[in-house]
Amino acid sequence: MNQVAVERVAFIGLGVMGYPMAGHLAAKGYQVTVFNRTQAKADQWVTEHGGSSAATPAGAARDAQAVFACVGNDDDIRAVTMGQDGAFHGMSKGAIFIDHTTASAEVARELYDEANSRGLEFLDGPVSGGQAGAENGMLTVMVGGDQSTFDRVSVAIDSFARSAQLMGPVGNGQLTKMVNQIAIAGLVQGLSEAVNFAERAGLDANQVLDVISKGAAQSWQMENRGATMHEDKFEFGFAVDWMRKDLGLCLAEANRNGALLPVSALVDQFYSEVQSMGGGRWDTSSLVRRLRRS
Repeated sequence: MNQVAVERVAFIGLGVMGYPMAGHLAAKGYQVTVFNRTQAKADQWVTEHGGSSAATPAGAARDAQAVFACVGNDDDIRAVTMGQDGAFHGMSKGAIFIDHTTASAEVARELYDEANSRGLEFLDGPVSGGQAGAENGMLTVMVGGDQSTFDRVSVAIDSFARSAQLMGPVGNGQLTKMVNQIAIAGLVQGLSEAVNFAERAGLDANQVLDVISKGAAQSWQMENRGATMHEDKFEFGFAVDWMRKDLGLCLAEANRNGALLPVSALVDQFYSEVQSMGGGRWDTSSLVRRLRRS
C-alpha cells in the first residue's frame, strides 16, 4: 500500500471544521466516507458532497487508505480510534490516520504507538485558521510524525490547507499548535485593551485601527477582529470554550516542560470570566467585553 496514491479516504467528525474540510477532499476527487455522531449531519454532508456515510468510525475507515478526524478533545479522539467500533478496528494495515483535533501531545504519542502496534500509521495535524479557513480551504496544518507517512498524504491535506508542514516527530504538531494559541492569547488581550482605550479616549476606533494596522501593531487579529470588537459583535468565530480547552493543554504542557506562561495563565482566567458572563460560545475577541464592564 505504501506505493499506492491515496484515493479512498474517510473523515470522522463533521463539526464546523470537519464538515468543510471533508467537503474539500470530495471536491478534489477523493472517494470520501464520513462518520458523525449525529447521523443527520452525515446525511446532510452526503447530500451536499456525494460520497457515503457509515454508522461507526470503524465502518467509515474500512478500505480507506487515509482516515482524517477532527473531534473535540483527548477523550473524543481516543473513543473514535480505540473505542468500541473505533477507526483502528476497521483500518487495513498500512493505512494512515491523521488527527486534526487540537489535543495533547501525550495522546498523539499514545495513538502513534497503538497505531504502529496494529500495522497502521499515524500523524497529529492540528489546524489553525478557524471556521473561515476551513470553509475556504486555507488552513495551516502543523504535523507531527514520520516523513514517509507525511509524504504519502500531504497532497490530500493540501485539499483544505494553504500550508502544511512536518514539524518533527509525533506530538510536535500539537506542541506547535500550543505555541500558536499562546501567541494568540496575548495578542487578543492586548488588542482588547487597545480598542477599549481608544473608545474611552474619545477616538474614532475604526480610524485608529486603520492607521495602526499599517505599522508595527498589525496582526491577523487586528485585521480580522478589531472592527467587530469595536462593534461588540461576537456571535461567530473561534469559541471561548474551545480556547480555554486549548489554553488548558498549553498550561499543562508548560507545567511538564518548565516553560513560564504568566500572560497565558492570566488570559485563561479572563476567559473564565467571559464564560461566567454567558460567553462560552462567543468568539475569543469577546475578551474586550470584560473591560467594558468597569
